[in-house]
Amino acid sequence: MTAAQVTHPAQAHDDAVISVSHLVKQYRGRRVVDDVSFSIRRGEIFGVIGPNGAGKTTTVECISGLRVPDAGRVLVSGLSPQRERARVREFLGVQLQESALPPRLRVGEALELFASFYESPLDPRELLDSLAIGDLTRTPFKALSGGQKQRLSIALALVGNPRIAILDELTTGLDPEARRETWAVIESIKGQGVTVVLVTHYMDEAEVLCDRLALINQGRLVALDTPESIALAASVSRVTFAPTPTVSDATLLAVPGVETVSHKDRYVTVTGSGDLAGTLIATLSAAGVQLSELEARRGSLDDAFIKLTRTEPPPGIGRVPH
Repeated sequence: MTAAQVTHPAQAHDDAVISVSHLVKQYRGRRVVDDVSFSIRRGEIFGVIGPNGAGKTTTVECISGLRVPDAGRVLVSGLSPQRERARVREFLGVQLQESALPPRLRVGEALELFASFYESPLDPRELLDSLAIGDLTRTPFKALSGGQKQRLSIALALVGNPRIAILDELTTGLDPEARRETWAVIESIKGQGVTVVLVTHYMDEAEVLCDRLALINQGRLVALDTPESIALAASVSRVTFAPTPTVSDATLLAVPGVETVSHKDRYVTVTGSGDLAGTLIATLSAAGVQLSELEARRGSLDDAFIKLTRTEPPPGIGRVPH
């Protein structure tokens, strides 16, 4: 199924709060977003994934009103984020991939300032505590580490108590413990009914947090579904084993369904489609090769991501589940 066959926003659920229809954005004659269409439902965490330079950030910047599309239409709660930006900003919070504040502005001052822009903001101190930076209220921006700046950026996006939050690479620069603490914050705001648009290049983050994913590659939408369905529809399986005697890569690649081969010490790992383990055992046994310590598992979203950004998506990907 090609990107052009991805479900059109007009066919989406009635509770869609964001609608992107045939979005196009180009720079110097090159389309960085090329005819992208999808919708985002109220209260879901919607992930946007893809390789570096795929057009992810440009897409969400068009949704937030920071960029003007060259063609197509974007609606946020029925409003144009470009023509009605002031109204959209009343209920939309944005955490940018890169942001900066005046060097001497203190963390607490920044939160209080941003909170003053909204009618019903969250409590700044409670929000900072939830992001594990409550002890930094008197710390100037210039003294923060990269991870602390990232958490402050998230706090600034959420302090206005938005109905929709756009978070671009929210856990970049955070250590594993801080990442999971941040995930808990995002899950908690979803529990309060907030719609979250999450741009990420971490597949584990997408699997844990996201209800649905849009995979963008070279500016085009190549998959739109749940993380589980994308991984399953990509039909990626992984089998690791120790062969006796050793077997050449050419022989393994000739086995039906095998797509890649890698080695580590005496172990061989192959990925591919179908009943990979059964096919390998039958084919190699017939050639006098025995397999020991065999471990087989269904491919992860990581595997699907690699496959889908190298080839056309297989049948079944792109349908929005009902």
